[in-house]
Amino acid sequence: MKGKTGFGTEFALLALLALLWGSSYLFIKVAVAEIPPVTLIATRVSGAAVLLLVVLAWRRETLPGDWRTWRMLLVQAVFNSIGAWTILAWGQQFVDASLASVLNSTSPIMVFLFTAAVTRHEALGGLKLAGACIGLVGVVLVFGVGTLKGLGSQVAGQTACLVGAGLYACAAIYGKRFAGISAVVTSAGTMIWASVVLVPAAFLVDRPWTLRPSHEAIAAAAVLSILCTGVALLIYFRLVRTLGSMGVASQSYLRAGVGVLLGVVVLGETITPPVAIGLAAAVAGVALINWPRR
Repeated sequence: MKGKTGFGTEFALLALLALLWGSSYLFIKVAVAEIPPVTLIATRVSGAAVLLLVVLAWRRETLPGDWRTWRMLLVQAVFNSIGAWTILAWGQQFVDASLASVLNSTSPIMVFLFTAAVTRHEALGGLKLAGACIGLVGVVLVFGVGTLKGLGSQVAGQTACLVGAGLYACAAIYGKRFAGISAVVTSAGTMIWASVVLVPAAFLVDRPWTLRPSHEAIAAAAVLSILCTGVALLIYFRLVRTLGSMGVASQSYLRAGVGVLLGVVVLGETITPPVAIGLAAAVAGVALINWPRR
């Protein structure tokens, strides 16, 4: 069983990952208004790739030298960035950020279902299932039950958000294959593949040289690339090894609280009783999913 100190460290990193990825919804919303989705995600992954290669050189680590590992990294990149981020950025053009967050927060339940029905790569139990359900209820309460009234009005955008959640679930499961590779190498490899695919696609689809985005959009894209991608992936691939697939996917519930806390700190908003109950349920769900096993 993981010690209390170790568990506390991993949970703190999970909260930090939730903060980085939770704030990415805001930066995507700001940037995608002026930068087309493919170009935005190409910028996101290429900037992250540069940062991760610098970290790789600083740590004196090297990229894999065999084609088999690179093929695996390509699959991971499709699940975690090329597919998921592009589809989510496209869907957010048509779906409110709150509903997008709720739909995207279904990934822990998808991990549970995929694991139980297909992969069976890690132990499941009643606590994990309860945590997945309680956490999702908490997310709905945080954003308000009224958010669900929008279901069915923008089917394509909402479907994109659900597909993105499914790809995140696949990424959390497939990421277990990289247990023998450092988080820096895995992160850099996936971002290199994502850049190889998305940068040419952006030139073909969006003609980015014709764009004139504002300073705000450029700044949002930069933060999205460096912090919400490069730094976040280093944490993500560590947690895949230490907390497992469902554990790392559970950060999607904590992301629900990020917007609330930002509203309190930055805008001076107050937390209503239903939101407080939702936050408590989200945290309880994450705790149950990651409860140390004997």
